[in-house]
Amino acid sequence: MLTQTTTRVLEPGDLGAALAVLESEPVANAFVTSRVQVAGLDPWRLGGEMWGWYDGGRLRSLCYSGANLVPICATPEAVRGFAERARRAGRRCSSIVGPAEATAYLWRLLEPSWGPAREVRAHQPLMVTEQAPATVRPDPYVRRIRKDEMDVIMPACVAMFTEEVGISPLAGDGGLLYQARVAELVGSGRSFARIEDGRVLFKAEIGAATSHACQIQGVWVDPEYRGHGLSAPGMAAVIRYALADVAPVVSLYVNDYNTPARAAYRRVGFREVGAFMSVLF
Repeated sequence: MLTQTTTRVLEPGDLGAALAVLESEPVANAFVTSRVQVAGLDPWRLGGEMWGWYDGGRLRSLCYSGANLVPICATPEAVRGFAERARRAGRRCSSIVGPAEATAYLWRLLEPSWGPAREVRAHQPLMVTEQAPATVRPDPYVRRIRKDEMDVIMPACVAMFTEEVGISPLAGDGGLLYQARVAELVGSGRSFARIEDGRVLFKAEIGAATSHACQIQGVWVDPEYRGHGLSAPGMAAVIRYALADVAPVVSLYVNDYNTPARAAYRRVGFREVGAFMSVLF
């Protein structure tokens, strides 16, 4: 029993306590929760370590340290503990992302040793909906991507990632990890698109899924078709699939400067419930 305030790497036997923390905020934590439910806390399977912050022997806060550094239900004192561990370990992540308040504090503590960042997105509204759009008809041509359509969807995924993040996902390992992730989403039936004559006009994925909530990601419209009214009906179709087959709550987060996307999301019933922040390296 840990009887004082402390931070340590969690082990497989800590799974129940970790899930209790994660599930206390099912929407905000959907991404990490979905990974932990599949992989447990073994670092090799999880793709990183899970750090736990204890107060009086009780696990209160978490921080996922892998390709992303993600504070979870993190109190200010927990953030200080996580920042100290991260400083000692050195930066191994490509981004810090999580609820805006905790992430902003974590970055303030890490910036002197980890900075400068390539980009800081300080306010990314977190949006949710629990019902199918009332006023927008789902695009009947948006459908699940088949496993034999990887060569069709992959260029659109690469274009979306490069536009959104500012670097190509094919850099480094030639895109092997990214292609594996895209294939995982296609294989699990969580990749959707409108395809005409072999060309992807709209696409989106359900990137994280638990029994309580799921998170839409990778929303993209072919640049030549932007302004043609594809986004809202396309999102309405993905929401319909998500509510019917995945979870009772659908969420996403969006850059605050992306005014057209935020308007489209509001049209299909999303409302803001909080904010994320991302620090990109």
